[in-house]
Amino acid sequence: MGRLALRAPDDPGALIRSRGGLFLSIPTEASGRVGDGRKRITPGGWEGRTGLRLRFIYRRGSPSLLVADNVRITSRGRAARNEVRRGEVRFTRLAGRTTVPIFVLVPQVTLKKRLDVEGAARRGAARLPGLVLLAWRD
Repeated sequence: MGRLALRAPDDPGALIRSRGGLFLSIPTEASGRVGDGRKRITPGGWEGRTGLRLRFIYRRGSPSLLVADNVRITSRGRAARNEVRRGEVRFTRLAGRTTVPIFVLVPQVTLKKRLDVEGAARRGAARLPGLVLLAWRD
């Protein structure tokens, strides 16, 4: 989870940085959006759920990635272990193996401004004299 750092009122949004200062992990469609207990999925939670290890890929000038190797994409678009069970025996499928990005790692994210407090205050202040006159009793 990130720490919310509010910026100047004239700024268009809020800046979110990671708690430890390195990266925010943003899940891709292949990760599944929720983890255990319907909470947001984390890299450690994904590894625990699937039993697969994630590999870090550094890309200069663009976001880094956490990828899973030798996985297949299910019909729902999720990354899954590339195994088939037939009775008591497990087989690794040779077809359909790929490396899939599971998380995109970014140092910080700027959210769009959703609530304009100053604009609402200006509109309310502009309406106030008219409301006072309407409610005035002689």
